[in-house]
Amino acid sequence: MAGKLVNMGSLLKCSQGIAPTPLVVLVPTVMAQGPQAANIMDCVPMANIPTFGMCMSPANPMVIAATAAALGVLTPMPCIPVTTPWMPGSPTVLVRNFPALDASSKCMCAYAGEITITTTDVIVDVG
Repeated sequence: MAGKLVNMGSLLKCSQGIAPTPLVVLVPTVMAQGPQAANIMDCVPMANIPTFGMCMSPANPMVIAATAAALGVLTPMPCIPVTTPWMPGSPTVLVRNFPALDASSKCMCAYAGEITITTTDVIVDVG
């Protein structure tokens, strides 16, 4: 059972960001009830995963510098995601030769953020 597959336009949320952002699928791919289906390699910062507005992570060097300049008051700075591939993906469905992105997949940011999929309006149940 593949679960719920994720398409272009699904909203993403980062645990260290302040605003949700839509997933972007750039490479022509299969369509699943309209929008393009995503796979676990659709994780390129600023191309597939746009900015989450501002970053609040104390592991982000820009936040560290701004917080130090503000005498220890946490100071969010512009978000520039540094992401890893989505995990785990669908164990049974491939999209462009990689596991399809499913609703339970997560992506990590190098600045300690956990990126999750928050919307269900463009998710296709293939189970």
